Amino acid sequence: MKKILTAATIFALSLGANAMAGSHSKTIKMGIILGFTGPIESLTPAMAASAELAFKEASDSGSLLNGSKIEVVRADSTCVDSAAATAAAEGVISQGVAAIMGADCSGVTGAIASNVAVPNGVVMISPSATSPGLTTLDDNGYFFRTAPSDARGGQILADITKDRKVKSVAISYTNNDYGKGLADVYAAAVKAHGIKVTTVAAHEDGKADYSSEVATLASAGGDAVAVIGYLDQGGKGIIQASLDSGAFDKFILSDGMIGQSLVDAFGKDLRKSFGSMPGSTGKGAGVFADVASAAGIDSSGPYTSESYDAAALIVLAMQAGNSADRASIAKNVMDVANAPGTKIYPGELKKGLDLLAQGKKINYEGATGVTFTDVGEAQGSFLEQEVKGGKFKTKKQR
Repeated sequence: MKKILTAATIFALSLGANAMAGSHSKTIKMGIILGFTGPIESLTPAMAASAELAFKEASDSGSLLNGSKIEVVRADSTCVDSAAATAAAEGVISQGVAAIMGADCSGVTGAIASNVAVPNGVVMISPSATSPGLTTLDDNGYFFRTAPSDARGGQILADITKDRKVKSVAISYTNNDYGKGLADVYAAAVKAHGIKVTTVAAHEDGKADYSSEVATLASAGGDAVAVIGYLDQGGKGIIQASLDSGAFDKFILSDGMIGQSLVDAFGKDLRKSFGSMPGSTGKGAGVFADVASAAGIDSSGPYTSESYDAAALIVLAMQAGNSADRASIAKNVMDVANAPGTKIYPGELKKGLDLLAQGKKINYEGATGVTFTDVGEAQGSFLEQEVKGGKFKTKKQR
């Protein structure tokens, strides 16, 4: 039988967790909520490992809150089922976590924040929820994201489409907050570039066959189809049906479509395709690639860098407030993320923790060149992606 948490129970758990967190106990629980099952399940292992790398780095440093250690509590957001994600978050918060790294997909992230995390005063830092709608989330200062909004991401993808000399495009998007939000921005931006949008059509995830959706796209025509969706679900199905029918052989890929599993599935059939994802080619990106590689983590996939940065910001915010109290973490995230202060890069969390313990300011640059807007979301940069040599490769930073 499903356990239903009453408001009183949740409040009591919150009080207990905050009492525990404020005592500088030697073990501090942290939540990681990602879609370990669902349409991006091939991406989340590296995302979780990257976040855990930052938590381990802080634990092993001996400098975090008088030598405190972090214990990670994982939970599955499913990426698409808001009820399941909310229940998972309730379970994580009931265990007394100080903060949450996650969630991932925009719809479940908004549901967790609104229904569970914000009411319980728990900070969430999402590495990958990009819906423009989250910018205006009523979060009381408890929600942040290290991934930039699709309001900018859609414009960047449109700019790349123009530069690649595409004259007309059909758009297929996954029917949720992420898909519709990005499709709206992208469609308006490509039209502003003088590119014809032949049709904008939603697709549902979880279907065995997408031939009817592709038939609709094909009847409208276009030089390419923009696939705004998920690489392990409907987006992959749209590409498969397009190739099977010969309707399209050029695909414009949103960030949720960038990942090695897609190349493994289609190989050379993606040679004309391109896309974009948040990321950086700056100093921090190179440092993180080395740090991640040493830990056996492939840092090239989407949102691995953002996941490390999200976790790092949580531990640095704790240190800045000299407390693992939830409200203290929320109060200090912006202070450690932005200038002024000594710049801190991946692998330098001990340096950052020690400076904060001395009462000094830090400016966490991290893997992605973190700079937050006044509502706590990354300004960010994007990487133009194309398939070469059996892998997604970065052409340039945008």
